[in-house]
Amino acid sequence: MKYGGLIIEKKEYVLLKKLMNLSGYHKDATYKKSIAKLNNELKTAAVKDEKDMPTDVIRFNSIVTVTADEGWQKSFQLVKPSDSDLKNKKLSILTPMGTAVIGYAKGDKLLWEFPAGEKTLTVNNVEQKNNYIDINTLV
Repeated sequence: MKYGGLIIEKKEYVLLKKLMNLSGYHKDATYKKSIAKLNNELKTAAVKDEKDMPTDVIRFNSIVTVTADEGWQKSFQLVKPSDSDLKNKKLSILTPMGTAVIGYAKGDKLLWEFPAGEKTLTVNNVEQKNNYIDINTLV
């Protein structure tokens, strides 16, 4: 990893923990497993002030492009669950793909679990959009 571990902005960390706690009621086993994995990764994440956040780290509202070892590429914006809209490529941070990429940086490689098994993804690009997050938002 480019920065040695996940990097999360303080307010986004608080919101992410709230969202993960609320998602404990999700019935889908894949979602639960992905969220549990992220929760474990967050234990060692670097939590930073907004002013100290690298611009190439994936966070709320980032537009991300990833490529799989097989060659396919996918671009999406990582958003709160309430802003999810697949037609407009807005992916909830609580989806398996969302939990897999949050906190990683451009150039990082990560493992993502597909139904057919784990695949390696490379973060090709990270573009920052409006990163204002209201931590009082529930979902």
